[in-house]
Parts: sequence; C-alpha cells; structure tokens
Amino acid sequence: MEGLLPFCETDPIVISHSGPPEGISRMKLFYGWRIVIACGLINALMWGFLHQSFGAYFAMLSEERGWSKTALSGAAAIQPLEGAILGPILGWLMDRFGPKRLIRTGVILFGGGFMLLSRIETLPQVYAVFLVIALGASLAGYMPMSVVLIYWFEKSRTRALSVVSLGGTMGGILVPVLAWSMQAYGWRATAFASGVIAILLAWPLSGMIRNRPEDHGETVDGLPPAHARDGDAAATRSHLQGHTAREALRTGAFWLISLGHGFALLAVIAVNVHAINHMRESLGYAIAEAAMYFAVMLAFQFLGTLLGILIGDRYDKRHMAVACMLAHMVAVLLLAYATGPAMLLAFAVLQGTAWGLRGPMMAAMRADYFGRRAIGMIIGLSALIYVAGQVGGPLLAGVLADLTGNYRLAFTVIALLTGAASLFFLCLQRHRPGAAGA
Repeated sequence: MEGLLPFCETDPIVISHSGPPEGISRMKLFYGWRIVIACGLINALMWGFLHQSFGAYFAMLSEERGWSKTALSGAAAIQPLEGAILGPILGWLMDRFGPKRLIRTGVILFGGGFMLLSRIETLPQVYAVFLVIALGASLAGYMPMSVVLIYWFEKSRTRALSVVSLGGTMGGILVPVLAWSMQAYGWRATAFASGVIAILLAWPLSGMIRNRPEDHGETVDGLPPAHARDGDAAATRSHLQGHTAREALRTGAFWLISLGHGFALLAVIAVNVHAINHMRESLGYAIAEAAMYFAVMLAFQFLGTLLGILIGDRYDKRHMAVACMLAHMVAVLLLAYATGPAMLLAFAVLQGTAWGLRGPMMAAMRADYFGRRAIGMIIGLSALIYVAGQVGGPLLAGVLADLTGNYRLAFTVIALLTGAASLFFLCLQRHRPGAAGA
C-alpha cells in the first residue's frame, strides 16, 4: 500500500523545528496532512450535497414543476459561471490574505443556501438561491483548497490534492441516501437538512485550515530545515519563486491546460446534471435506481483518485491526462447509446476512473508549470476559460435534449468534443522540474 498514506518515505513524521502551530504537540505528523483531511471532509460535504446530487434535484423539480431541461440547466450553470467571474478576485484575495477566511465564509453561505432552497416556489427563486449556494461553493471549494495545498506541498502535491478529491468522491455515498430521502420525505426537507448538516460539520473543520506553512513555523512538505534549503529564508524564497500571473498568461502551457480542463468539465458536469434524468426518461429507471449507477461511477472515481495518489507524482501528467480525456469520450458514448445495465456499468467504470485520476492533476499541473508565487490568481484566471465547459456542458445537453426529445445527440456531441480536446494536453511541452520555481 506504499503511496496511499502520508506515512511513507517521502512524507516522514517530523518534529516541529520552529514551534507548533497553535498548540499542536511538538512531536507530530506534518500539519499539512491535517489540513488535507479537513479539506477532504469539507469537499465530501460540498460534492455530496451539491455537485453529485444536483441531478436528483433536477429530476425531482422537472417532474414536479414541469420546468424545461434548458431552464434547470441554467441553474446548474450558475455555480461555475459565478466562480469564474469571481475567480481573479478570489485569486488576488487568496494570494494577499490566504484562503482560510474565504473558506469559512463559504461554509455559512453554502449551508444557508440549501435552507433557502427548501422554501422556493418559482423558477426565479431557484436562480436566486443557487446564486447563494454557488457563492458558498466558490469560496469554500476547489480553488481555495487547491491553493492551500499548493502552499503546503511540493513533492507530494498531487498526492495531497488527490486525497482531497477522494473526499469529494466519498461524498457520492450521499447520493443514493439523498435520493431515498427525497422520495421518502420530499426534496424540501432533504434540502433543509442538508444545509444544517453542512454548517454543523464543515464549520469546525474549516477552523483547522492554516494559510501558509511558514506562517506557522513549518516548511513545505514538513521537511527539516536542512532539507528545506536553510529554513525560513528558503521558505520565503520558495513563496516568491515562480511566474507572476502576467507571465503565466504569456505561456502556451497556461492556455493548453485551461482549455483541456474546460473540455474535460464539459463531459463531467453534463453527465452529473443529466445522467439520472437520461436514465429515467430513456430507460425507464426510477430516480433511486438511476442514482445507483451514479453511485457506481463515484465508487470508481474513488478508485481513480487512489490511482492518482499512487502514480500522480511519479509519471508524466500530460500522458495521463490524454488517456483520461479519451476515457471520458468512450464513457459518455456508452451512456448515450446504453440499452441496458452492461453498458451503463461500463460507462460508470470508465467515467469514474478517468474523473478521479484526472481531476486533481489539473491544479498540480498548474503548480508544476507556474510555481507558488501567484498560483491563486493563475487558477482564478484559468477559471475564466474552463468555466466554458462547466456552463456549456449542462446547457448544451439540455438544449439538444429539448430539441430532439432525448439525450443521445447531446451526449454524442459532448463525447466527441472531449476526445478531440485530448490534443491540448498532448501539445504541452514537457515540464522541466524547477523551471517555475515550484
């Protein structure tokens, strides 16, 4: 099981050399791994209650209210669109003040938004509530968590990001539970309870997060001062090394990674929003039955993320990303033309594995190429590009499904676009370690 846990050769248990952060004992596991666990559990709540369960809310609202797929897809697009618009601002705030305060604020908005969701009656109210939920998910989600871990890890960066992604995957356990709750108690009661649980659990976890290791007497990766290039002075240099946001924008790598990421999300978000409804309408599955295939996909996302923990820091991320994009393509085609359980199972296995392996690599690749210096702003600017996939995926699927009466054409187009976009990662020049000062 080497590589699965932070207790191996590359991540030793270390003795704090400059004083423990806020009462942590002197002999301890590197505090960065505590942050990983906290972020992973918050991520599980975010993904379980929102990203992975939106398809169930989508199907319930479509059936109960008769709202069109296009209209509901617009609600799904709010979170990534808002995240992209705020991305550069959030990036600047994180680089300047650190991500912790943003994450704590996001937890309150996220939970409160779900409580408000339980009270909606009209489509405009759905959009307004999802603006609140989306702001919370942006402040406490992918971007700030990635920046925190990039600050704390270098040699084990992909592993740390993968463990947090693993938390999001484990949130998929909630999908069949929430689907059952919606059928047993109604979607309103389920939404309200989700908001309460999110705040009660995520608020204390967010208190464990620390912004940068040097601010708490630690070094990157928890290495002793001799290995951290002469201690605090080296930590300061490490933080200042790498590209500025303006320099990153001038590189081909910035655009290729951002575009590849966007097309990957085209497939991922479209499936998350529409797969359950597709199985309900085209194959006659009940929502709870369709949610079980979704749960299988998330189980294999878990396995894909474990694979990323094992190999993500050892092999060329470009080639792994290409393989994952092609797997996304095949998976979505299987979903589009599924005639029974075997094809749906194959879809779930491929989509889940590719998603789990590829997802954490996106932030790790940016840190590899551009370093820590302005990584918050760089990820924020990238969001302005990859948001096209997050927004375009569910909208494209919804519009084409409304026009044709089913999802087959929609998923076919999305699959082929995703496969073609593997060329973006293939065209990346090989990263030279140390080139960005990472």
